[in-house]
Amino acid sequence: MTRVVGSVLVRNEDAYVEQAIRNVVEFCDRIHATDHLSSDDTWEILLGLSREYDHLEIRRSRHARASHEALKRYVGTDTWVLRVDGDELYDPDGLALMRERLDDGEHRDVFRVLGHVLHADQLDASGGSVSGYLSPPSRPISALYNLGALDSWTGCPERLHAGDPKFRSGFDWMSVEALYDRFGWDNSPLRCLHVCFLRRSSLDADDSVRHNLGELGTYRRGALGTAERVVRRVAGRPAGDPRQLALRAAGSGWKHEKYRRGELVIADASPFLSSSSA
Repeated sequence: MTRVVGSVLVRNEDAYVEQAIRNVVEFCDRIHATDHLSSDDTWEILLGLSREYDHLEIRRSRHARASHEALKRYVGTDTWVLRVDGDELYDPDGLALMRERLDDGEHRDVFRVLGHVLHADQLDASGGSVSGYLSPPSRPISALYNLGALDSWTGCPERLHAGDPKFRSGFDWMSVEALYDRFGWDNSPLRCLHVCFLRRSSLDADDSVRHNLGELGTYRRGALGTAERVVRRVAGRPAGDPRQLALRAAGSGWKHEKYRRGELVIADASPFLSSSSA
């Protein structure tokens, strides 16, 4: 029987992480969440959710690669993995339809399934509206990974990134099905709000646009250790510190280039917020 596993890796994401996880708990048979030593309330939120959901497994680690270690047991089995970040709010109703498709054996001939994304720059939760940029033409991020397409996957600096995947015959990294070629935003079974331009932590400045190490390309350049040291050096410095501002600007520029392509659109946000416990 097909298994669906959620993989969560977060660091200082207390603004949306609860919503992000609640949106996928019905879709996933198991969720592995790794907190990369958050200093805000992210870990406390994860603890509370783990007491509520028996299939949510949480851990803290100073090494992002621990998030991939949790997935190794599923490699080579009939398992799909949904990557979930603390700023990715999936549509639970769409995921229910996606689960039916996976249980029926659809998409087994591909390694990755790409869905729709709206990169949100404004979210009015009370009014139920969101504005942002769709992918395509912006960069897609929502993805399901078919671990049955692999014999092994080692050396990942974090879950589902790079490393040394050993594919089974007929599969490779570019074995992809893009659902946005078949569905529109409103009827897609795999779609999420990517709130990357919004404040993601109670520790963030109101106008901050945060980035992670993967978005800066450090994993692909093999410079993870150096990048982590840079982030630690600037962490906790005053908001006006020039080194912190320079690092923030680098990430902001990357996000603007990749996630603000095409026209600004306004959409209904309510499907992505309805599972909140509030």
